[in-house]
Amino acid sequence: MTNAPFHSGELAVQERAGEAAIARRNGSAVSGKVMGGARLFLTQQPMIVLSSSDEQSAMWASIVFGRPGFLASADGASLDIDLNRALVDPRDPLWVNAGREMRLGSLVIELASRRRIRINGPARVEANNHLRIDVEESYPACPKYITRRHVRIASLVAPVADGARPSGTGLSAAPLAMISNADTLFVATRSDEGGYDVSHRGGLPGFVKVTGPLTIQWPEYPGNSMFNTLGNLVHNPEAGLAIPDFERGRILQLTGSAVTLWDQSDPANETGGTRRFVEMRIARWQELPLPSDLSAELLDYSPFNPPVVAP
Repeated sequence: MTNAPFHSGELAVQERAGEAAIARRNGSAVSGKVMGGARLFLTQQPMIVLSSSDEQSAMWASIVFGRPGFLASADGASLDIDLNRALVDPRDPLWVNAGREMRLGSLVIELASRRRIRINGPARVEANNHLRIDVEESYPACPKYITRRHVRIASLVAPVADGARPSGTGLSAAPLAMISNADTLFVATRSDEGGYDVSHRGGLPGFVKVTGPLTIQWPEYPGNSMFNTLGNLVHNPEAGLAIPDFERGRILQLTGSAVTLWDQSDPANETGGTRRFVEMRIARWQELPLPSDLSAELLDYSPFNPPVVAP
């Protein structure tokens, strides 16, 4: 791992935001190994978020659940995902993408404690039905804006394989409601230079707004100044979202293209002072079920969340 972990897109955004010095300091946490303290954390988690790209170069964000212990990093050099102990829904584009692209971004997040770690690098599905990511970069992320939930999974009962998968190219009532009520989403992006990434965005319900027949928008709050997502969008506009609806037991996946909007009017301070938004144009969406024995008790919203103004 070099001492300069940022690619040209990230560096450009850091400079434009006036936060390059902060980014350099925070970038010292980026490592080529999973640090020892994070390895036990991995084994305790029931979920991981992954970013992948399909044959049309569209980005997808996917949430995979498993019994605690399905994630491990024995030596810190790789992340091992035991698919024998996970819910693998073949309707999720992830499983075809992982075998084709051979590279993934991942985020392991414990919503209840707001702890999270990103692990990105080359990936492969091994003969024993394990998905392995070789660690190119691993680092903790800012805990702000995470809605705390106690996520538990019992026996990992798969949903009935009836083939039902609501999907479309236009935003109908069901995806519109999930978007408008979201307090948690995950964003998948990729760079020409830095590989794949998946990051968290959170806020009060309503922080994501529908701005047109096929467009949505969310504010970019102050964070760790590294700008992994916005830096990737400098290189590639392709983006994917995963929005979990824990109350209804569904996951909404959307793919499309995104752009950063700078220096926007923000009289209600919905961006927390950055005046930055990301606007995404939706190309496709699909809805999949969460595991039927998953529970996610809402604990509280982040005290750092900026206000939300009704559209």
